[in-house]
Amino acid sequence: MLTVCNPFSLETIDEVPLGTWDQADSWLNAADRLHRDRSSWLPAHQRIAVLHKSAALMRDRFDELAFQIANEGGKPLIDARIEVDRAIDGVELAAKELSHLTGAEIPMDLTAAGAGRMAFTSKEPIGPVVAVSAFNHPLNLIVHQVAPAIATGCPVIIKPADDTPLSAQSFVNILYEAGLPPEWCQYFPCDIPTAEQLVTDPRVAFFSFIGSARVGWMLRSKLAPGTRAALEHGGAAPVIIDETANLDSMIPLLVKGGFYHAGQVCVSVQRVFAPQAMAGDIAGKIADQAGKLIVGNATSEETEVGPLIRPGEVTRVSEWVNEAKDSGGTILCGGKTIGETAYAPTVILNPGPDIRISTAEIFGPAVAVYGYDTLDQAIARANSLPFAFQAAGFTQRLDTATKLIRSLDATAVMINDHTAFRVDWMPFAGRRQSGYGTGGIGHTMHDMTQDKMAIIKL
Repeated sequence: MLTVCNPFSLETIDEVPLGTWDQADSWLNAADRLHRDRSSWLPAHQRIAVLHKSAALMRDRFDELAFQIANEGGKPLIDARIEVDRAIDGVELAAKELSHLTGAEIPMDLTAAGAGRMAFTSKEPIGPVVAVSAFNHPLNLIVHQVAPAIATGCPVIIKPADDTPLSAQSFVNILYEAGLPPEWCQYFPCDIPTAEQLVTDPRVAFFSFIGSARVGWMLRSKLAPGTRAALEHGGAAPVIIDETANLDSMIPLLVKGGFYHAGQVCVSVQRVFAPQAMAGDIAGKIADQAGKLIVGNATSEETEVGPLIRPGEVTRVSEWVNEAKDSGGTILCGGKTIGETAYAPTVILNPGPDIRISTAEIFGPAVAVYGYDTLDQAIARANSLPFAFQAAGFTQRLDTATKLIRSLDATAVMINDHTAFRVDWMPFAGRRQSGYGTGGIGHTMHDMTQDKMAIIKL
């Protein structure tokens, strides 16, 4: 049995039974049969109708879904409501993207060998999908993994994060209520050994993973031959500021990007590089605003920063911050626990370059600011880690903006915005150890289909 707690108060919310391998085995058999029996495939209009109806039901239960996100995941209500909006938009987007998921004519008479033939491609579902999700966006991440599978006609089994299974359960139940036959989507909380057995089963055609790099790469290494995969991990997002940056507009963006959901975001602002003469002032301005953020239970309307997902994460973040202080970093705000479940928003000026906050993802409410001598030095430090996801630069110079876009090793470079910006139709992907494949509703739908070519001899 899985006990679900409010991560701030640690009060029990609900208990969820864990699935067994016998259940998973039965569901995989059913999913495999559904995919192989083409007469059982749901027509596109039926899948679209299910998605539209699901979005409407989500709108009807907007407040309930937002509270559930805050209650089980610790995301403040103000941000939980935004997540529900995004999730609804994501479901609608999956339906809309089906009209763009098309084949193409392939010219055959480019050489004499192909003359007298016509050819075209069509899209087919790749097969059974297993999705393993993360806690930090417990509804929207499920939508990003499940809605594309429903849209493309792939049977899907979803294994939610242990800390936040209730939002996933709500979404799957909404799909059923909207008319999706249950065999096309199964909700499957389970223990780690059962999850690994599920993911690595040869009946799985596509594996979608959102979570830690350690677990994601381990599971990918064990996939059965032929199983495709998409992995979304994290990074230690860099921001480079030059002397022309508009500080008045920049500071609120960095505070939001760094402390949104207590920093538990894979592209959260973490490493800020500023000219030596400005670094102290910029760090101080970030600290002034960060220190005023209200930390508390995410279900309270006034809360701006919620708890970390588990007390053990508070201990870990505290250790990283103390290490930064011992390395010579100056703590400008925060640097302390708030009870056993929350950590104060923390800004550190010039911690050592080789410690954990400078070299790995802290996944907590801490931002480090470093002084640099030259822009090239800042770029080199930003690119020095084995992680590469989203990055940002603040400047009023076109040539500097262009240089940052060209030089930063990232899949997306935001100019005059924070690193955590995202809309759900854009490509969203980590490079190197930060991930594999490309997320975003339409991009995931592409990954969950395969081309079939027909060639007709005239």
